[in-house]
Amino acid sequence: MERLFLRRLPATQTLGQVLMTIGFALIFQDVALLVWGGDPYTIPVPSVLGGSVRVGGLLFPSYRIFIVAVALAIGAALWLALEGTRAGALIRAAVDDAEMAQGVGINVPTVSLLVFALGAGLAALGGVIGGAFLGVYPGADFEVLPYAFVVVIVGGLGSLPGAMVGSLLVGLLDNFGKALFPELSYFTLFAPMALILALRPTGLFGRA
Repeated sequence: MERLFLRRLPATQTLGQVLMTIGFALIFQDVALLVWGGDPYTIPVPSVLGGSVRVGGLLFPSYRIFIVAVALAIGAALWLALEGTRAGALIRAAVDDAEMAQGVGINVPTVSLLVFALGAGLAALGGVIGGAFLGVYPGADFEVLPYAFVVVIVGGLGSLPGAMVGSLLVGLLDNFGKALFPELSYFTLFAPMALILALRPTGLFGRA
């Protein structure tokens, strides 16, 4: 997919890349429906994570704590890799100025392919871990996709801190919005994105 389709689009055509990946997601969704059917599946939580943890006077499901811990570990590992390793420097150089990076000997297409594969692998891992929390059913992907889209817009393209801050901001606003104003749930989801686009089109941590 990356080699045959996305690579043909310039890095500046982010809208084209988004539309193409959404089109592929629609195709994959129909293929999955054809192969596995439309029955929802419930993935059992591992028995070791099936209990609860008491913090003060509150009970928190162990599996949710596990999800948060995995997310923090992956975020820290990605940040350390990007900021403290040679591979991270190559990725940052390829993102900042692909033409200059190519001129100094960096194989930008290979770097892009590996980063794409890493992103796909992390998305698959998130699906596996989240499956026991959200369940698996036709259309689940397109319920998650708007959140990912809004997080990227709010945080800023290509920014790891932006993704973290954007996900926290969007998640909290969406949950409080559903609890306090359930009839305006989509407003509380997309309002931050509209506000950010109006005030800072590159996102909170994006670079102009």
